[in-house]
Amino acid sequence: MGKRRRVAERRKTNRPAVIGGMIAVVVGGAGFAVYTVYGGGAAAEDRTAAVADQKPKLKVRTGPLAAAEVTSAARTFLTSWQSGKVAQAAAVTDDSKAATTLLTGLPKDAHLKDVTLTAGTRSGDKVPFTVKATVSYKGTGKPLTYKSSLTVVRSSTTGKPQVDWHSAIVHPDLEDGDRLVTGESGTPPVKALDREGGEITEKKYPSLGSVLDGLREKYGKKAGGKAGVELQVVRGEESKKDKLSDKTVLTLSKGTPGTVKTTLSPTMQAAAEAQVAKKAQSSVVVLRPSTGEILAAANASHGFNVAFQGSLAPGSTMKVITSSLLIEKGLASADKTHPCPKYFTYGGWKFQNDDKFEIKGGTFKASFARSCNTAFISQAPDLDNDSLTEQAQQVFGLSMNNWAVGVPTFDGAVPVQSQAQMAASLIGQGGVRMNPLNMASVAATVESGVFKQPYLVSPDVDGRTLATASRTMSSGTLSQLRELMSYTAAYGTAAEAMQGVSGNVGAKTGSAEVDGQKKPNGWFTAYRGDLAAAGVVQAGGHGGDTAGPIVAALLKMG
Repeated sequence: MGKRRRVAERRKTNRPAVIGGMIAVVVGGAGFAVYTVYGGGAAAEDRTAAVADQKPKLKVRTGPLAAAEVTSAARTFLTSWQSGKVAQAAAVTDDSKAATTLLTGLPKDAHLKDVTLTAGTRSGDKVPFTVKATVSYKGTGKPLTYKSSLTVVRSSTTGKPQVDWHSAIVHPDLEDGDRLVTGESGTPPVKALDREGGEITEKKYPSLGSVLDGLREKYGKKAGGKAGVELQVVRGEESKKDKLSDKTVLTLSKGTPGTVKTTLSPTMQAAAEAQVAKKAQSSVVVLRPSTGEILAAANASHGFNVAFQGSLAPGSTMKVITSSLLIEKGLASADKTHPCPKYFTYGGWKFQNDDKFEIKGGTFKASFARSCNTAFISQAPDLDNDSLTEQAQQVFGLSMNNWAVGVPTFDGAVPVQSQAQMAASLIGQGGVRMNPLNMASVAATVESGVFKQPYLVSPDVDGRTLATASRTMSSGTLSQLRELMSYTAAYGTAAEAMQGVSGNVGAKTGSAEVDGQKKPNGWFTAYRGDLAAAGVVQAGGHGGDTAGPIVAALLKMG
């Protein structure tokens, strides 16, 4: 639900947009003043000679934008939008077709009127602004206020400044291809309850805004509620592919909500919210291995639900799955000697360990606990291209896009790859993608011995079928895998974070290198008794130092 505050309704039209204390001049009530934004000689360069065969070659201006260019383009766009001159506003953008479509729909579909746009202080090529409007539908009106921003870029073909068009300019909750629509909602609201019967709200649990949207989309019509009138973000095809739910921006009249009970623990969810608040770009999920029930899910950044829908390389936490594969195939055994050289080349890539360490004469358990990359890469020649994919699907229930959690999720991806990419996937890089929900499920599978699909709403509510894995690990493989994770929690890279977490425990750390980031994404997955959890801190550094304390703090509550 978008932030709201009441503002006085304004019904005058053709008001100029205020840009950094300057007002766009209206000419004759219809046009706008032309601002000279080019320096000496630029105007002359834009003129065309009267004689056709004497046309000079136009020089396209390049280089950084001047402050006046940014301000002028922003002023023209905002003033035109505010005055309802869609064609003029769209012409200032680098995608006039998309801009025309979305801006045209604001009065017709979103029922916005009396729009006032006020710009803030320019920062480089970016201009923030505030939108104030009235949403009016069938005699019911409510004020709407929110903040947005635009970025001005230089056209590569004309050299002129243009607004870099994205739908988020119109409203920050919009993805490209989405629309704003006001009307009688086709989906009634829901009242979500935790496992103890308490109401779940975004105010109480800020991380759960997208979860509540997903619950409404899935169960709104089934829970017996009655729809109200709302301004909503209606998702386009690309957003639907990313499993994004429609989102309510403003409620004009409330419907009657139906009730949906979830598996969330109020104490665990509150604790998870508190933990991720301490670390930027962190996310965490807590499960009950014996049932698959999701007890908590939290993200430091609200909006997109990284915990359930993130698609990130999991780094060395993937070695839990790879280890089960190697043990099953007789390529590794916990207490047997296993190679961990400084380097190993496969498929034309030279792989190395963190700080280029090596373990001479060490066991596989030692390599797992210290997270030796080459110990796993060195086994690539003896694996088929689809070996890891099959292990992830058949034993851990991942990468089949069939989880029925109760809200949209990304179920992990372990594609079939070859050569260097196949080798990289063994250590959670290459094409492998996961999120905390997936990796918490991996730890839960090791703890319980069998894959139980995570769920937020009991399948008894709607009779849906949960995903299953086609087979389980042998008792010998499972025993060794638990030994590896237990040893890592006590003596390996997870030991510092897991200090004070007692009982039946196991853990694995991970770091995933990402292009453009100075620090890797830090991962941590672990279990303690009938609790399993996983977390990630993007661009945070090593998992034991970043995600580890978050996960360990929640496991201590079990």
